[in-house]
Amino acid sequence: MKKNFLLTLLIFITVFFGCKENKPTISKVENDDKGSEIYVVKNVNIIPMTENTKVIENATVVIEDNKILSINDSIPDNSITIDGAGKWLIPGLIDMHVHGLSDGSFSENYPTQGATFPFNTQNLMTPYVANEVTTIFELSERIGLIAQRNQIEKGEVIGPRMALTAFIDNDGSIGSVKNPSDGRQTVRIAKGKGYKFLKVYTWLNQETFNAVIDEAKKLDMKVVGHIPIAFEGEVEKAFVANFGMIAHAEELSKQTSDYSYRQAQKFAQMAKKNNTWLTPNLSNMVWIINQARSLDSIRNSPGLKYVHPMFQSKWLTSNNYEDRDALIPTFQKQHDFHIKLVKAFKEAGVPMVAGTDAGTSGIIWGFSLHDELQLLVGAGLTPEEALVSATRLPATWLEIDDKVGTIEAGKFADLILLDKNPLEDIANTTKISGVFVNGKWLDKNNIDTMLKDLADWNTKNSDKFEWSKRREY
Repeated sequence: MKKNFLLTLLIFITVFFGCKENKPTISKVENDDKGSEIYVVKNVNIIPMTENTKVIENATVVIEDNKILSINDSIPDNSITIDGAGKWLIPGLIDMHVHGLSDGSFSENYPTQGATFPFNTQNLMTPYVANEVTTIFELSERIGLIAQRNQIEKGEVIGPRMALTAFIDNDGSIGSVKNPSDGRQTVRIAKGKGYKFLKVYTWLNQETFNAVIDEAKKLDMKVVGHIPIAFEGEVEKAFVANFGMIAHAEELSKQTSDYSYRQAQKFAQMAKKNNTWLTPNLSNMVWIINQARSLDSIRNSPGLKYVHPMFQSKWLTSNNYEDRDALIPTFQKQHDFHIKLVKAFKEAGVPMVAGTDAGTSGIIWGFSLHDELQLLVGAGLTPEEALVSATRLPATWLEIDDKVGTIEAGKFADLILLDKNPLEDIANTTKISGVFVNGKWLDKNNIDTMLKDLADWNTKNSDKFEWSKRREY
């Protein structure tokens, strides 16, 4: 499976770069000044996603500025009323594994030159907010992501809250961490830059992996990531204090040739003993198999029109999983084992969070989280457990559970209004009536307009971007 992971690494490297985008025709969504409006959602059924979740029926929720002011309390004068009768209110969703695009270059810049391939940030964020994703855990380290987060914070763009990670690996590139001393220094540098999270990757040796995680613990930084291949045959040694979360179920399936439920239970017990959480990321292997079978899976994807034309071209003309028929049986065994892992981790009581690997080929930002929730339910979670994995638990791991993840007075107004009850059918998360993004209300018409403008721009410019000519732009 080393070959498989190298292919995945190559995809991440390509996602690193941005590409040039002409002035977009998409209309900028105007943001009202914070505090200019007060919203009241009346007669709504609240699914608060607190630990003892109990539906609050026919409730009234008041939203002022960007916070939930009250639940079932007095209604301020001059408020804007949203009829929630027969509808369901849930917290905004959190995708715990994404790889976004940002401004960058495909060739070397001269000393005073900035990004030569800029994106329109709203175009990148629209698929998230249109799909109710109001917080993301971004597992790529790029300076452009900090700029995007600032744009969102300043109200220039409507987008999700962004938790960012620093990235540590020994892949042979500039910045590779080859030994424990370098590893510790890299952690200190990341802390100095303001990062609160670290992502460890595939090619670290055991000693450096341990040193990085130990230094992160000293500096109060949480660690997520891969289990390096250096632990093959002795994976239990990777479960060290402060290795907080495994980024893919695939990190476990690559460590064994025994795909039995008993082996899944062994992994679950290792994780439980070490308090290591899991992002199953079932979408990843599903899409690897889809692409190995046929790129029609991407070509016919309903969400492809919301992907920038440069990356539509990349996914369809330079796809690392195309013509991998011989690997499909292995991929399928891993896929089936990942389902066993979900069952075993649930049985053991190990927390799992929903993450999609959005940004890798075929996995489309925003849309993919609904697919992941359905995959998790198919693997044995209840709809409520799946919702918890995309709301309360991610907020807890990110240490922002006092701000988001549940519907409670005083928390940020990241809320989703649904036409149907997702506790009855997890697919009802797609039955959107509207969404509050940091207190900004977008109804279904707003969302549809944003998506249409994005799709129209991508279609209009589809012949202007070719992956094979990316260095010429």
